[in-house]
Amino acid sequence: MSEILASLRSLMASHSPPLDALVVPSEDYHQSEYVSARDKRREFVSGFTGSAGLALVTKKDARLWTDGRYFLQATQQLSVEWTLMRMGEDPGFDAWVADNLPVEAAIGIDPWCVSVDTAQRWQLTFAKKQQKLVQTETNLVDEVWKSRPPAEINPVVVHPIEFTGCSVAQKLKDLRAKLKNEKTRGIVVTTLDEVAWLYNIRGTDVSYCPVVHAFAIITSNSAFLYVDKKKVSAETNRYMEENGIDVRDYADVSSDVVLLASDQLDSTSEVKGTDTTTGKGTTEAEGNNNDRIWVDPGSCCYALYSKLNSEKVHMQQSPLALAKALKNPVELDGLKKAHVRDGAAVVQYLVWLDKQMQESYGASGYFLEGQSANKKKDLGAIRLTEVTVSDKLEGFRASKEHFRGLSFPTISSVGPNAAIIHYSPHAETCAELNPDSIYLFDSGAQYLDGTTDITRTVHFGNPSTHEKACYTAVLKGHIALGNACFPNGTNGHALDILARIPLWKDGLDYRHGTGHGIGSYLNVHEGPHLISFRPHARNVPLQASMTVTDGVLSDSEWSPLRFTLALS
Repeated sequence: MSEILASLRSLMASHSPPLDALVVPSEDYHQSEYVSARDKRREFVSGFTGSAGLALVTKKDARLWTDGRYFLQATQQLSVEWTLMRMGEDPGFDAWVADNLPVEAAIGIDPWCVSVDTAQRWQLTFAKKQQKLVQTETNLVDEVWKSRPPAEINPVVVHPIEFTGCSVAQKLKDLRAKLKNEKTRGIVVTTLDEVAWLYNIRGTDVSYCPVVHAFAIITSNSAFLYVDKKKVSAETNRYMEENGIDVRDYADVSSDVVLLASDQLDSTSEVKGTDTTTGKGTTEAEGNNNDRIWVDPGSCCYALYSKLNSEKVHMQQSPLALAKALKNPVELDGLKKAHVRDGAAVVQYLVWLDKQMQESYGASGYFLEGQSANKKKDLGAIRLTEVTVSDKLEGFRASKEHFRGLSFPTISSVGPNAAIIHYSPHAETCAELNPDSIYLFDSGAQYLDGTTDITRTVHFGNPSTHEKACYTAVLKGHIALGNACFPNGTNGHALDILARIPLWKDGLDYRHGTGHGIGSYLNVHEGPHLISFRPHARNVPLQASMTVTDGVLSDSEWSPLRFTLALS
């Protein structure tokens, strides 16, 4: 780690202008939560493997900011060269920089890895001390990362309408109607799951997330997909042509945004559709003389935004975020079927695990109680570890119809490890199962018809009085939230307290949100809605046909229940 920091500081010193600090975020060019191996720059620099965090390297200091989900993990993983900054407890990143770096300090960023919102917020804070953001032409971490994994060429796969429930033509028609309504003539789509959802495509470019590294631009009369063309087969290319989508090289998005800004971006594909007013076969651009471009400031990278005329940018959350969250009947049916199959796999796993704990560890058991009670551990039996049992669970899921992989790394945790919210076991260091300790597994899968996220907490021996009290408080919170009846317009921030009240009565709490949206064979964490104490949970009201997890576990993350909200 020391060599990496020394190499970065050398590049910072030789940069023009010299950099007083370098920001290394977790995100990729698409502001993704989960990123591919070659985009894990913050992990490479710091050694911290959590999905959320921000690293800062100065001339003599190295700091990592992360949220409450990862305090324990970061403490264990960061080397002595690094200082952990606990979000919500220690000074925030921008405040710390403004207060601790010198006047007129130059702070380097890769503008492709920072969102518009974030960059503008930093600029505003740093300007108070004449500090400035400096956009580096190359990513300095990539220059010192000699063993950086190469880009993978994974095929773009068309997701059939039997699973999507809505055609690309209809989605483009709906999107163009929203562009027209907001007096805009185009939109730059940067988030991977929005591109995948809009064009009904999937891929394997990011582990656990069936997405493709791609951008999209949609105008009143054109649609573009920016992707490595080696990933697009002849059959997929025909599909794109049939849907009026012009496939271009991934890197072309930069120059095409410049053309978009000057209204010179032309497509070679014919737009297919019907004018919503006249019913005649024509483009929906007619009558739309507006000259603004829609950009989502929370997800669009600063690099692309910088190529637009800021006075002609419509800054608002992408209309695709809510459209994707409101599941159609086919998607809802698929999610239910996926959860039935997934639930069956989890039950199979629990029966198997219960039997193994009885036979190998003398546990009293649930399903075969009494048959193996007080049996001494068979030293010749298979040793059960957090990793080996996690692999067994994946095997049960893999036997189910439409299985395509896990939806996130399985959190398989024994005893104290269950208190590490996003714990990740490794074969060399993981714990062995113990009938006298809590066992928690938080896991999920990707199926062609739906995505799952489920947690179970079990004990194969005699839990302590405190453990039972905590578990009971969690159950009460679950019931309170699951049974909540609320009026239209209610957001997740207003409901979050229902899950916490039973815990608060016992002086307990948890450092994470309570519920999150879930994709339809897409990302396991999906917005824009959520149930959380965080302020942005106020932004979007919960609506009928949204899906959201209900998670209240005090020492872990999301719990077992995923339910569909249906408001009346």
